[in-house]
Amino acid sequence: MQYIISCLIGYLLGSIPTAYIILKKVKGIDITTIGTGNVGAMNSYEVSNSKFLGILVFIIDFLKGSLSVIVVLYLVDYSFVLAGLSLVFSIFSHCFNPWLKFKGGRGLATALGGTIIVFPFLSVSWIVLWSLTYLIKKDILIANILATLLSFIFTLAFCKQVIVYAYPQPITVNELILFTSSLLLIIFIKHIEPLKEIISKNIKKL
Repeated sequence: MQYIISCLIGYLLGSIPTAYIILKKVKGIDITTIGTGNVGAMNSYEVSNSKFLGILVFIIDFLKGSLSVIVVLYLVDYSFVLAGLSLVFSIFSHCFNPWLKFKGGRGLATALGGTIIVFPFLSVSWIVLWSLTYLIKKDILIANILATLLSFIFTLAFCKQVIVYAYPQPITVNELILFTSSLLLIIFIKHIEPLKEIISKNIKKL
């Protein structure tokens, strides 16, 4: 029952369509039909031309991830598996929102909000890898994709060492691997279309 409750908590919190609600109320914009159609902070900023709205969406989406972990840890059980499940389902429902015909964001803010609590190593490594990639490529989407892939490889390669940076401590390394794999896979799936566009553009240049 605890597993089901944890999944539901994460799913419901993650499904709050932050960008859609804010832009609809403030600007009268349906974010799912404009710009990239992505229901997240970056598209919110680009279609509204408002840094404030972009930051506001990011903060609330960040808090969705944080709350999905905190609520489970302190109201259900102090367990890495349960907190991880809640966060993964929060990211999933944010990315494939049930209230918006399964359109959503890319899950980065929500993932950051949760991992900063339960597995800060992943958050820090992703940010460092993203920063290095962005400095080289000067492209946010390429940085997102490479940071996600490299974070997975890095965590997998050193999982026995980095498990000590998870709070609460996973019982086994497999729990950490499953959590990291599920989280990063959802984020990567949401970047497949941009990745196709990047590859297509590079092919045309050849």
